Amino acid sequence: MKSPLPLSLCFVGLAAAFALAGCDRATPRVAGPPPAVPVQVAVAEKRDVPRVIGSIGTVQALRTVAVKSQVDGVLAQIHFKEGDDVKVGDPLVTLDRRPFENSLNIARADLANAEATAAQARTDLARYQSLAERGDISPAELLQYTTKNNSAAAAAQAKVAAVANAELQLSYTEIRAPITGRTGQLMVHEGALVRANDNSVPIVTINQIAPIAVAYAVPEAALDEIRAAMAERRAAVAVVDPASSLMRGGGVLEFVDNAVDPTTGMIGLKANFPNPDRSLWPGRFVTVTTQVGIDRDAVVVPSQAVQTSQSGSTVYVLKADKTVDLRKVTVSRVVSEITLIAIGLSAGETVVTDGQLRLIPGARAEAKPLAAPPRDVPARSGKN
Repeated sequence: MKSPLPLSLCFVGLAAAFALAGCDRATPRVAGPPPAVPVQVAVAEKRDVPRVIGSIGTVQALRTVAVKSQVDGVLAQIHFKEGDDVKVGDPLVTLDRRPFENSLNIARADLANAEATAAQARTDLARYQSLAERGDISPAELLQYTTKNNSAAAAAQAKVAAVANAELQLSYTEIRAPITGRTGQLMVHEGALVRANDNSVPIVTINQIAPIAVAYAVPEAALDEIRAAMAERRAAVAVVDPASSLMRGGGVLEFVDNAVDPTTGMIGLKANFPNPDRSLWPGRFVTVTTQVGIDRDAVVVPSQAVQTSQSGSTVYVLKADKTVDLRKVTVSRVVSEITLIAIGLSAGETVVTDGQLRLIPGARAEAKPLAAPPRDVPARSGKN
């Protein structure tokens, strides 16, 4: 049987063990750098950005004419179908011509009678002038025949006007298109009696839709800029139909109202569009953009890169050493999803667009793509 170790050796071993343990706790551990924060980034770039003013407008016919009869008569014939395109001067309807032809014949007969009377009066005046020169009649008698001649001539002239008026009334039986456009619903039919200038029921309404107009309103704050663009012929108008997403450009601003509406603070405008394909239709609502200029070589960044605080607008700039710098910037304006930077940023610099909440100035960051959305989990079967 072996002899036990001396007690002194046991104490020495325990002391050495405690000394090693104490040395291990006293040795400091060197901490590594914090991990880089994953962020989304974009590069500031220079771009020509149009200055536009948005609003809501209504498509209007450039001209609208309610066709009415200028004489009383019976509708005899219709020369178009509802919804037809017509040109200026195209026949629309014809009234019964017979009453007006009779009136014209009467006027012509009255004219012939008046001209015969006038001719006789001229002959009598010439004869009595010769007698007066020889002293065979008194001046009073000569004046009498002179008056008859003048009265007969005036009566003949009145009959000429009566014939012209009868011819004009007869021409009104042929009602023609006063403008080029598209006809609407026919309100009367053959055999109906139409009245002169009947305000209650027009025969048909014609709308000119090529070209066509769009009426809209903008805030009064934009009036000076719009007037300047209009004077320089650089105001361009475009519209989008929200229902069909149809976009049409090429509009020309033609009208600015002469007063601002004091109740709304808006001023009315009107632009004309060629509309050759009839894509814009009267009465529809459209979104209108009026371009009044272009900001050339503007520094732009995505709008989500700009943060607003009490000290102003700021962006995080990702530098070449992978650290970020909080930069104060001056925003010129915001256009949809982009922001124009006037001061504080240069083209080519990288800005953080997502992940700013995890950043502080000087922090390390790493640009990473957006995480893919989770795929749909397939439905599990009912079997276990």
